[in-house]
Amino acid sequence: MQLASHSQDNGEPPLIADTPFAPDTPGRRVEDKVAPTGEAHLPLHVRARNFALGVIATVAFIFALQWSKHFLVPLLLGIFIAYTLNPLVVWLERIRIPRAIGTTIVTLAVLAGMVQVASRIQDEMFNIVDELPTFTHKVARMLAKDPDKPGTIAQVQAAAAELEQATVGGAGAHPAPPQQRRAAIPSPAGSNFRVFDWLVAGSMSLMSGAVEAVMVIFLVFFLLLAGDTFKRKLVKLTGPSLSQKKITVHILDDINTSIQNYMFMLLVTNGLLALLMWIALRMIGLENAGAWAVFAGLVHLMPYFGPLLMIAGTGMAAFMQFDSLREVLIVAGASIAIATLVGTFITTWMTGRIAKMNAAAVFVSLLFWGWLWGVWGMLLGVPVIVIVKVVAERVEGMEVIAELLGE
Repeated sequence: MQLASHSQDNGEPPLIADTPFAPDTPGRRVEDKVAPTGEAHLPLHVRARNFALGVIATVAFIFALQWSKHFLVPLLLGIFIAYTLNPLVVWLERIRIPRAIGTTIVTLAVLAGMVQVASRIQDEMFNIVDELPTFTHKVARMLAKDPDKPGTIAQVQAAAAELEQATVGGAGAHPAPPQQRRAAIPSPAGSNFRVFDWLVAGSMSLMSGAVEAVMVIFLVFFLLLAGDTFKRKLVKLTGPSLSQKKITVHILDDINTSIQNYMFMLLVTNGLLALLMWIALRMIGLENAGAWAVFAGLVHLMPYFGPLLMIAGTGMAAFMQFDSLREVLIVAGASIAIATLVGTFITTWMTGRIAKMNAAAVFVSLLFWGWLWGVWGMLLGVPVIVIVKVVAERVEGMEVIAELLGE
């Protein structure tokens, strides 16, 4: 081959036609296939195929998470509660109480406390439910103060009907007079809403929630009873290598410490918030202050979105009782002040020391888990991200995820 020898004499890389790697592609040089460092590049179609497979696997994984929601949510909730209560069982073991007896004592004590709190605020919760029709009538009167003049909702419906007529009829159609538009608005009696269907759906949701609650209680009991059994099994399954066992032990210890500290932080901060809300609402004179304080402590478990629900709920209660904008602003201001004190200073400080998470990454993860699992996703999203961050810091190849989630 004279052409190949001529190119070599000029110091140029040899043609692929003179090499055994690609005899059917004359005219292409080796530098098109080999990187300057000597490593071969993957062809473009191979990289595109790998990327497509990665996208399909990610979509399938997200779909699997959504499909298995009713299994994964109780499982994760039981695991996190077991992590929170495990130090109490360990302390009982140190004072010579067997683990089975200690687990039973802790589980019964938690259940007794929940029943005690529920019995204390039961009457207040029923009062809030009884006042909901009054709140509905007040809102209806506020939206339609003049009976001869259509309310805000009626005007929006009339405008929508007019736009629909204009779209269907084209440019030659004439808008209907106001009397006809008002008559076209469906009345509440002709609505498709059925109270019986709503009650049936609510009863089914209540039964489903009760069944899941019982499952979580039994799961917590058995996880506390098992102790570190699953930890030893996971270490054993990592393989015979001592380095792999050490990495697994470090990961499990970090997850254990992070989840316990985070759940303890949630318990302290939300308990403090509920106490401060009860004191503030009692001083203002709001009825059912205990129920609203418990509600505030529960919804505040959801970062960012919980305080908004708390302010909206207490403001609605003030509007139902006082029917005065001044009192509503006082209650909302007190809720904002307490949420800011507990959420911004105490929770943020403790979360930064415990998890060392990036606030933007946490917010994006809350949006994702909230979209995936709803309210439960916003409650469980942060502990899940904490676990992902701990694993990413220890496993080779996940440094990018650890860097994105870190401070």
